[in-house]
Amino acid sequence: MSIPSSPSSKPPSAHTDLQATRYIPPWTSPYIIGVAGFSGSGKTTVAQKIIDQINEPWTVLLSMDNFYKPLTPEQRQQAFRNEYDFDAPESVDLDLFYNCLLSLKEGRRTDIPVYSFVLHDRTEEKISIYGANVIIVEGIYCLYHPKVLELMDTKIYVDTDLDICYCRRLLRDIVERKRDIEGIIQQWDTFVKPSSVNCVRPTLNNADVVIPHGSDNLIAIDMIIKHIRMQLKQKSIDHMRHLESLGKHIAQIDYTSVTVLPKTNQLLGMKSIILNRETSNDDFIFYFDRIASILISEALELVHYSPSTKEIFTPIGTKVQDPIVQAQEVIAVNIIKSGDCYMRSLRRIIPQAAVGKVLIQSDSQTGEPQLHTEKLPPFSSGCKVLLFDAQVISGAAATMAVKVILDHGVSESEIVLVVYFATETAIRRVLGAFPQVKVVVGDLSSASPKDGQDNESDWWMSTRFIDARYFGTD
Repeated sequence: MSIPSSPSSKPPSAHTDLQATRYIPPWTSPYIIGVAGFSGSGKTTVAQKIIDQINEPWTVLLSMDNFYKPLTPEQRQQAFRNEYDFDAPESVDLDLFYNCLLSLKEGRRTDIPVYSFVLHDRTEEKISIYGANVIIVEGIYCLYHPKVLELMDTKIYVDTDLDICYCRRLLRDIVERKRDIEGIIQQWDTFVKPSSVNCVRPTLNNADVVIPHGSDNLIAIDMIIKHIRMQLKQKSIDHMRHLESLGKHIAQIDYTSVTVLPKTNQLLGMKSIILNRETSNDDFIFYFDRIASILISEALELVHYSPSTKEIFTPIGTKVQDPIVQAQEVIAVNIIKSGDCYMRSLRRIIPQAAVGKVLIQSDSQTGEPQLHTEKLPPFSSGCKVLLFDAQVISGAAATMAVKVILDHGVSESEIVLVVYFATETAIRRVLGAFPQVKVVVGDLSSASPKDGQDNESDWWMSTRFIDARYFGTD
């Protein structure tokens, strides 16, 4: 049976006009692959081979074993006696499974439950997933729930002889789950085999492709991997087109949202030092720290202040008239590692500020920005977030970073992008996606990312060099 085209490969133009102006990251429509089959059929092995071969960042393997329903004390005792049916569809919380998969499909941070086969109960531990580009779901009832099937892009059934599955299950339960052989045989004959024939086998009809002989069928697995690669490549192309389209509807930058540092003699002098290849690393760090302090101070002008509720007195005892205090918590987020160049200056100005980090790197072949790591502090209600990057050339990483922060509950109007060198193309792209974001920039160039390579005077707008010089890795 042929594998149908992925519905997630539709270009952004398929969305409404309003959505088309917003940034749609890869994890908002992750590619979801379902792998079903008998217990012991080799589902996990097939899923792992797909993960290894496609080599896609943020690929998540999600097991339906985590979604077994919590047991009552009586049911738990039955489970310990191998008298509880874990292989009936009713034993799995299919509604929770669907809701978690839908949440991931919509790009939201999702907590996955953890089930212990030793305790026969859910644990208090949760697996938090965010930013998945590819989700591979494996389980005996992976292709059972009609609503779950609608979320999947490719549905695979691993068809292995039931006797082979029996042997594999015996070995797995003895070695991995420390169970006695009599209990395993009892459970197989009473529950596993009947459910496999009556409930699992019919889901084969819901599959896009069936893999005969399970994980040993390398030809079928290779065919599936090639198809998935093709779909992911198209998804990457659509993402890049979408990024390039952002900001094209903006004729001019709205300078009510963008603050550009004035070209004072002091700033022009420090810029000359920063650009001079003869500048020592110590001097480079010293002068960039000075510029960073100016940028941070300018960004802090966007923080809300309010009248103080306490009376304030000077050292000689006179009352301070109309004192004001900072009314917003300030949280910093660095785009690694360029944004880390601001940290020395930030610690001098706001020592207590919480700091988060995101790692976004471009694919070496496609140029597509990819979210590799995000470690963010809790964002308090109404906080101001300063997003730091030393250079914004295409705006792709900055746009993706803003979306990550928004996904964690921060208001768009409370995000300030702080950058030293930026192109107008990049700023239009960021504001085209998120018009309420504020930008503080040290030097703004009209050169586009491509033009900058041909314009010698604006070479710094197309070459990332600040973090390499700042940390001595150039």
